Amino acid sequence: MYYEIHGSGYPFILIRGLSSDVYRWPPSFVEEIAKYFKIILFDNRGAGRTDKPDIEYSMKMMADDTIGLMNALYIKQAIVLGFSMGGAIAQEIALNYPDRVKKLVLCGAACGGPQSVVAAEEVYVSLSSDREGLTPEETIRNSLPLLFTEDFIKNNPGKIDEFVARSILAIIPPYSYRRQLAAISKFNSFNRLKNITTPTFVISGKEDILVPPQNSEILAENISGAKLVLLDDLAHDMFSQDPISTAKTIINLIK
Repeated sequence: MYYEIHGSGYPFILIRGLSSDVYRWPPSFVEEIAKYFKIILFDNRGAGRTDKPDIEYSMKMMADDTIGLMNALYIKQAIVLGFSMGGAIAQEIALNYPDRVKKLVLCGAACGGPQSVVAAEEVYVSLSSDREGLTPEETIRNSLPLLFTEDFIKNNPGKIDEFVARSILAIIPPYSYRRQLAAISKFNSFNRLKNITTPTFVISGKEDILVPPQNSEILAENISGAKLVLLDDLAHDMFSQDPISTAKTIINLIK
């Protein structure tokens, strides 16, 4: 399991989403958070530089992986942020290991199952399309409309090129991408959300077409005491689109 530690202070674990790895966290976002916390970044099972067994995956399995990393690093408790699929993993951590989570931050996440609000059909088709035979750059550039607004892609070619360059450094193999995608499809926390007792903050970009922001509203409504923040003009990858502002929003919520 590949991991990195940045900064010092109270432990803050950041969990990435589908197909993603530590390279996807913008350096400026990491640097801003690391001014206040000891950040633990890692690659989920199947992605980046972590092992990629060709077996059935689940969100609970990847939550167990995260707890295993915490144990190896002698971290008894941490703030846990989960982004997208990482939000499902973070929910499983809070549900199964509540004493290990000081505060929970769910970004661009959903509860899964029939109660969640699914993306438009064309978004799902793009997400599940065959990646065999594509170059790493083609794979990432095909995903850009799912992650950013059309205006951001058009008006920020330099930022997009920088995102693509980071994203192809440890591209996920097609087989483990399918394993992660299948695990997402089986995830459903809706009936268990009431059992989350950790102080929770739910964040979404208002322009998110991959995980529509209504999903964040569902999470906030069903987790007792959860605070909801919807960010104007941001799509799914709020971190890469506006790293400093997003970091400051998170810091102000959890301090």
